[in-house]
Amino acid sequence: MKKIQISRVNVSTHTHIQKTDFVAEETPLHIFLNQTHYATILCTPNQFRELAIGHLMSEGILKSVDEILEIRLENDGKCLVRLKPSIDSTKRISISQPFARVIVSACGSSDYWPLSKLIDRLKLRRLEMGLTVDARIVLESVRLLNSLAKRFRKTGGVHIAALYFASGELAAFSEDVGRHNAVDKVIGVGAEKNLDFKCLFLTSSGRLTGDIVLKAARMRIPIVASMATAINSGVEAAQLTGLTLIGFVRGKRLNIYTYPERVAYVSTKKL
Repeated sequence: MKKIQISRVNVSTHTHIQKTDFVAEETPLHIFLNQTHYATILCTPNQFRELAIGHLMSEGILKSVDEILEIRLENDGKCLVRLKPSIDSTKRISISQPFARVIVSACGSSDYWPLSKLIDRLKLRRLEMGLTVDARIVLESVRLLNSLAKRFRKTGGVHIAALYFASGELAAFSEDVGRHNAVDKVIGVGAEKNLDFKCLFLTSSGRLTGDIVLKAARMRIPIVASMATAINSGVEAAQLTGLTLIGFVRGKRLNIYTYPERVAYVSTKKL
């Protein structure tokens, strides 16, 4: 967060005051994979290590943190990731995303790959139906995002992501100016904690798009819920991967777009 001076205008009273306010910051993180530039991510300047790990895992470049031989952050915004010699990073990159990337904080990569073709190319297995979460726990978990989000309360300019156990216990939490980055960071936190992703559900403040769903599906996270809405690419990706997608989680209601059988209800009455 950065402190700045602003002029606050009140049109109803025809007055203005000078005051101090906070704005969210973004800075480039340059990820190098085995000394080769892989991606530049514009992000909130914290949890760089977790962002790098989470991004590489959610994009299919890494299967686990155990494949990392060394990870080092440098003062010039570089994150140097060295993989074990047995890992063919070039092959994995070519399968995952056959293009160089600059990832802006607003909307992620501008490159597009048809979802059905991409999911087939990635050979993603459909998610198992094992995890079930009570609808009230989903509602409470998303509601808690705002109370956890210190940067959001001060700036209003960041996205929030969190991983929860089915019991509602918080497993990991992150904030970032980009919704993709927030998800990658929380995945990185979970990976470093050696969490079992198939036993967790992901919550977010951002729109539920196809790329967000694919990140969760790659990590075998079976449920994704957000206070925001889903768009058609998110619904399509969830249908194709077997993921339960939940949007507009607000108050006492939620919209389940796909596979509602993972969401348990206390009764058959509407919430």
